[in-house]
Amino acid sequence: MKKSIFIITILLLNCVNAFSDVKPIISGNPDTKVKLMVFESLTCSHCANFHKNIYPKLKEDFIDKGLISIEFKSFPLDIIAFNATKLVHCRNDGDPEILHYFYLNQDKWIKGKNEVEANHAIKKFIDATEYNLDFDKCLSDKQIEDHILEDRIEGVKKYEVKATPTVIINGKKFENHSNYKKLKKYIEKLI
Repeated sequence: MKKSIFIITILLLNCVNAFSDVKPIISGNPDTKVKLMVFESLTCSHCANFHKNIYPKLKEDFIDKGLISIEFKSFPLDIIAFNATKLVHCRNDGDPEILHYFYLNQDKWIKGKNEVEANHAIKKFIDATEYNLDFDKCLSDKQIEDHILEDRIEGVKKYEVKATPTVIINGKKFENHSNYKKLKKYIEKLI
């Protein structure tokens, strides 16, 4: 069993294209002095909490003033998150709108006892929006899959990501992401 997992991992690493044409999802000016990266999984309730409670404050206090940017990195923890992440990247415009929509409505699409039921719930959820995404095309897009896997591999290898959300600020892991006062104070020191 361990040998099979190892072989599959090696095959995945060899299949991932290091030069993906999928645009990263970024909020704010990517040329700012202070850059945050958030490694997250769409099925993670703590990640949804970050989008509901921390991100709006960061946007108001820093992003809208041009002081920081946040790049949202894919780190799916399960097949449901992996498939939902494919939809988030499908428009390939770098805009975080669909990502935020998924997190803010997590309770409406995380359903089902297996992958088939979960995919049905995701399809029903996204089809009820005005995003006009082709569910099957998005799920079968190999470039998007590669991009997601690249993010996950980068998270593990470069930043030792073990849980979501993991916040990286200017290349360093910030441990207390759910405490906005501490996060704000840390960012203010970097500006």
